[in-house]
Amino acid sequence: MSNHESKETLSELGARVRAWRARRGMTRKALASDSGLSERFLADVESGKGNVSINSLEAAAQALNISILELLQDAPRPALARAQGLLSRLDDSQLDQAYGLLGSTFGLSDSSGREQRVALIGLRGAGKSTLGAQLAAERGVPFIELDREIEREAGTSMNEILLLHGQGGYRRYERRALFRIAEDHPDGVVMTTGGSIVSERETFDLLQSRFYCVWLKASPEEHMARVVAQGDMRPFSTTKGATNEAMDDLRRILASRESLYARADAVVDTAARTLKQSLADLKRAVPQTHIAPLTKETNT
Repeated sequence: MSNHESKETLSELGARVRAWRARRGMTRKALASDSGLSERFLADVESGKGNVSINSLEAAAQALNISILELLQDAPRPALARAQGLLSRLDDSQLDQAYGLLGSTFGLSDSSGREQRVALIGLRGAGKSTLGAQLAAERGVPFIELDREIEREAGTSMNEILLLHGQGGYRRYERRALFRIAEDHPDGVVMTTGGSIVSERETFDLLQSRFYCVWLKASPEEHMARVVAQGDMRPFSTTKGATNEAMDDLRRILASRESLYARADAVVDTAARTLKQSLADLKRAVPQTHIAPLTKETNT
């Protein structure tokens, strides 16, 4: 940030502190007393000259009876603030319903063709690739692995993306790939995703808005057995005698994501099911494909 931009930021921040203080009807002396900050310091902050720390901002925000985010963010429109107040009372499941209702009621949804685009989510070892390829063949649509599309988007391998751009860069390529896949396949696609996609709220919201999500689940023991059979233990330890540690890691990962995976449109449990049985379960879990009506050929 340039020196000019820094001055503008401090000036804007000072104006917000001053505006909130006025809104609360507080003198600078009262704010100083309630926050534990000096009047001189607050005067410097409000004039855009103060060297502000997170701790001092937090103290000022608490004294103003607002969150530090409210202090840093632009004030919402009154009607939007009322709507946010109602939404804040809902749990995650109700928020998902509210999101869908708002989109469909006011024509704001990006979900055109969503039910024809199936995304399989879940931990590795649940059968996403095997079942996904078979489901795509049954539905007569392309089968896509999101990881390969991310590599295509970035023009390099997954390892290189993480090495060069970190998690933030990887997630940017992931969102770009999701946008492109949804745009390129209005008539349907079956796609597998990485197990961690649900841990990124913005990315998972994007996925759910454009794809019909199915959680393929299994027991931790079955996940581990299938991963071992595939010969790829990432991200688990491969040191001798590390099986118990790997199982503990897998259980922790599954436990931390279970409530997120459960937000999927449908759940298919592959535990103790044959491949044929799981495919039948998956076919029942997803919306039926649109079948174009037959038309008579005419001679011209």
